[in-house]
Amino acid sequence: MRRIDYIVIHCSATREGHVLTPEALDREHRRRGYRMTGYHYYIRRDGTTVVTRPLELAGAHVKGYNKHSIGICYEGGLDAQGQPKDTQRPRLRTPRPQPRPGPQRNGRGMGVGEGVPVLRGGEGAVRKMKNEE
Repeated sequence: MRRIDYIVIHCSATREGHVLTPEALDREHRRRGYRMTGYHYYIRRDGTTVVTRPLELAGAHVKGYNKHSIGICYEGGLDAQGQPKDTQRPRLRTPRPQPRPGPQRNGRGMGVGEGVPVLRGGEGAVRKMKNEE
């Protein structure tokens, strides 16, 4: 298994009221020149999680982080007019760990704004995983 340092969460930029099936997501990635969907997991609006890329393969979802990350995409991210909106169902939201003092701040307890990169412009949010040394 490859080393995983980050989990990167993306939205599919799908409008409310519209559906993006895993097959359509795969077609869109192939149309852009990829061999398969670049994300490892796709979470549907109903909470169904679909494996879209083997974890053994590096993702194709965020430049500079693919080799040591897992890419997760959730269906949604836009309101009915195409404007950005948090459309995740509350039960799908990932709780952000609280920072802890001391050396753990560089591990799982580190939050956004404390050195964990947040990528803008549809590139996703990056969460640093605990270093296993």
